Amino acid sequence: MTELTDRPPIAAAVVVRNDRVLLIRCHSAQGPLAWQFPAGKIGAGETPESAAVRETLEETGLRSRAVRVLGRRFHPETGRLLSYVACTAVAGEAHVAEPDELSAVAWVAHADIPRYVPQGLFVPVQQYLDGALVH
Repeated sequence: MTELTDRPPIAAAVVVRNDRVLLIRCHSAQGPLAWQFPAGKIGAGETPESAAVRETLEETGLRSRAVRVLGRRFHPETGRLLSYVACTAVAGEAHVAEPDELSAVAWVAHADIPRYVPQGLFVPVQQYLDGALVH
């Protein structure tokens, strides 16, 4: 196996509520990945959708529902296989539920995404947010 396939794939939750998308800031994040979607390893027997919902709950305390996988790619910064999952918030309020990992959460309007993610989003994610968020 190659180095890339030895590393577990990641699921990222693209959570939308009230015309905003949820972003988290990790303590260990540096450079262009300071703000990102709730994300984590896809466990054995887990789908990207269930991993995205689980990670959102673990990291932010927010309950969400997976809608669909938006796309997959090897992330250009990390080299990890990453599945992006569109989710809707269903219950709770987002907060820093894992203070050892996260320093902040933010609900970000469409126009403000470039300030949080200056390197731009994966094209299928950007296209989804262009339609899902009023701008």
